[in-house]
Amino acid sequence: MRSASTASLDFKAWLESHDSPEHDRIWLDSTWRAAVRRDLLRWFRRESRDLPWRVDSTPYRVWVSEIMLQQTQVATVIDYYHRFMKSFPTVRDLADASEQTVLSHWEGLGYYRRARSLHAAARKIVDEHEGEFPETYPEVLALPGVGRYTAGAILSIACGQRLPILEGNTQRVFSRWVANRAPVTERSATNLLWKIAEAMLPARDAGAFNQAAMELGALVCRPASPDCSSCPVSKYCRASSLGLQEVIPGKVKQLKYENRKEYAFVIPSLERCGDGKEPRYLIRSLPEGGRWAGLWDFPRTTEENYGNVGDASKALSDEAGLCLEVKKKLLTIQHAVTRFRIKLNVYSAKCELPRSSGLKVSRPWRLATLREMKDLPMSVTGRKIADYLANESSGREYA
Repeated sequence: MRSASTASLDFKAWLESHDSPEHDRIWLDSTWRAAVRRDLLRWFRRESRDLPWRVDSTPYRVWVSEIMLQQTQVATVIDYYHRFMKSFPTVRDLADASEQTVLSHWEGLGYYRRARSLHAAARKIVDEHEGEFPETYPEVLALPGVGRYTAGAILSIACGQRLPILEGNTQRVFSRWVANRAPVTERSATNLLWKIAEAMLPARDAGAFNQAAMELGALVCRPASPDCSSCPVSKYCRASSLGLQEVIPGKVKQLKYENRKEYAFVIPSLERCGDGKEPRYLIRSLPEGGRWAGLWDFPRTTEENYGNVGDASKALSDEAGLCLEVKKKLLTIQHAVTRFRIKLNVYSAKCELPRSSGLKVSRPWRLATLREMKDLPMSVTGRKIADYLANESSGREYA
């Protein structure tokens, strides 16, 4: 390992003369770390993206952005973030809102547990911290939906605290810097990368360094075809020196998807709303513990793989106390959820709707017009079905 006294040594020459079967220990060298920090931060000051949460980076604003960005691309998040912050500019505004209102602002972002945790955390902040976002690591870590990465991101970016972060982009960046060949999901690799993340932090501007490392992974040190020629720290990178940037980090075991068929039913009420021009349809709020909990959807199967529409309609009839008479197929929606690739077959159906008190399900059911559904937080498939019905009613073909 090179010591700090060898600062004049050319890094590229050192890398080319040094090899390690698993990963390089160059990150233990303070001179190497200082050079990487310096060049990375210079690049970040020039090339960083203009993102809304980087303006007035309060703990609350950074927290909302970090929760939204979990498993979601920046380009997708920006519009949601603007709308969310307009409706809930403070922690108290978020805490005072109903869960349904919060979910309606989250519709389309997916992973709705994030929104429910955000809402629960806001109420915890109001109850336990008088509405002021906490600024100590244990208190932030105790919030619902906040883990080690998110707590470190909030407190380093918004408060300047010297805390490391590790997420998808920085896992890849740090792995390539030290030529760590192990898949990032392995415990030994995770432990190593957290140590590197902490060692790399500067005494000041830890938040800027954390953002710069994430930005580098997002824009330059990409999963495939990393742009090493424009990387500000490629001369310090062990993977680049060895030509291993395309194979590091090691491959994560691919998830095997299970194909399944599910069914949804469009059930209009015989009674019409208002002047008689707007039909109402049976919808339900999906139960806790299941897929899309708390969102509204048309009656559909979610827990089993059914071979035909008859079996599916019987199962749903038994579950909800309905007596479905299946009519015609309306459309098919292909989508993926967790480990399933789902073919959702949507049918029109007829039944005598019992009173709400007669339904067997624990969550509320209701009749709603398409206009009313626009204001309800709906599942992805529920919204697609509602859009289909709206387009059909206006004489347009569903796309």
